[in-house]
Amino acid sequence: MSEIESLDPRDVWHFFHEITQVPRPSKREEKIIAYLTDFARSRNLEHRKDSTGNVVIRKAASPGMENRPAVILQSHMDMVCEKNGDVNFNFETDPIRTRIDEGWVKATGTTLGADCGIGMAAALAVLNADDVPHGPLECLFTVDEETGLTGAFGLGEGMLTGKYLVNLDSEDEGEIFIGCAGGIDTVATLNYRREEAPRNYDFFRIDIGGLCGGHSGDDIEKGRGNSNKLLARFLRQAERQVDMRLVYFDGGNLRNAIPREAFAVFGVPGRETKRMQELFETYRSGVHTEYDTVEPTLDITLSEMPASDTVIDAETQRALLDALCGLPNGPLAMSPTMKGMVETSTNLASVKFVGDLLIEITTSQRSSIQSARDAAAAAVESVLELAGAHVTHSDGYPGWNPDPDSRLLSIVCEAYRHLFGKTPVVRSIHAGLECGLFLQKYPWLEMVSFGPTLRGVHSPDERLDIASVGKFWLLLKETLRTLE
Repeated sequence: MSEIESLDPRDVWHFFHEITQVPRPSKREEKIIAYLTDFARSRNLEHRKDSTGNVVIRKAASPGMENRPAVILQSHMDMVCEKNGDVNFNFETDPIRTRIDEGWVKATGTTLGADCGIGMAAALAVLNADDVPHGPLECLFTVDEETGLTGAFGLGEGMLTGKYLVNLDSEDEGEIFIGCAGGIDTVATLNYRREEAPRNYDFFRIDIGGLCGGHSGDDIEKGRGNSNKLLARFLRQAERQVDMRLVYFDGGNLRNAIPREAFAVFGVPGRETKRMQELFETYRSGVHTEYDTVEPTLDITLSEMPASDTVIDAETQRALLDALCGLPNGPLAMSPTMKGMVETSTNLASVKFVGDLLIEITTSQRSSIQSARDAAAAAVESVLELAGAHVTHSDGYPGWNPDPDSRLLSIVCEAYRHLFGKTPVVRSIHAGLECGLFLQKYPWLEMVSFGPTLRGVHSPDERLDIASVGKFWLLLKETLRTLE
């Protein structure tokens, strides 16, 4: 038995352990879909899979509760697949290695997948239980939430019949969420040429690492470093002062994660190597001073490299570095109605040399106001087009407008007060949830979102607070018992 399966509540932790053993990267959810359908068949539960891959499992009401409105418990199957650079791990084949560490469940060198594995586990525990009273129940598990909300966009007709939807994808115990930001991705491609490297150049590699990273919605206001911005900042300075020529740039991975690592290979004239090293030391010292409090493990290194035969053309190099330095990044506006909440933000997520002589720059914009979201995307587009890039936008997804008068909300809040003797915080979240898309297809739904406490999501520092899982489970059971 896994170490975490000894934790209480046993059923929730048992199913969470089983979920961690099933590889489930975004867009590669075949194995977790099979796990869910096998779960339903083995318990003779009605279930259905739509053409997108979403799975709904239905369970009849407890005796005496047949006339209550149907309740939907919703979570997503996929997980963000991030690992530390020195960890050998294949997310398509390897089970997550979990451990208990001072009141938290963590993974070893990778994301844990508690986002949204713990929500899935709670839904499965309800489906499996004989002693949890509830009305008619529908448990919806969606695909590809993390990289495009594909499951929510493609949710099949007739998959849901319930009146109330409880989203289990929140990360702060004691807080009930009733709204979220909408979002859009802005992606640019920039063509470049390879030129023969200048003679008498020394070549180096600069690495940015040890950053906290995190969720580009939930954590964007924390002032954390963006590895792509930090790397471009040094390279642009070196280009202006020591005739630097760029060979390669690679940073970040996922559009919805603040990038933690980046590196570049570059050359400088041998006669200017000492000057470049002095610039680097000044730069490194300054960045460490700036991020001393929020990024205590930041690591910036410079190492010698073998000579490169080629560099990218000087025109593209300048355009790329100017664009990366000029792109807005981080919070752009705070909510005037909800204290402390980011209203609009943007994230420079990744910079990749891909395919044949092509650079791809991926960014994402979020806002609780659609016009502000689109304005942020336009600002990003403008900078990238000035650099000569070809820019495209995703379809985007809507926000979820709060309904503070919802009956579901009042019942959940009363359940929380009854259980824990205090009133929960009710608020919106800057991250994107699938709820806005559900409302487009099922406009009658009343919705809330709650969950246990997670920290460091979308990064290998992801961790799940053990004590909060028990409270999350009690609240879910009490909500199902009292909702009518």
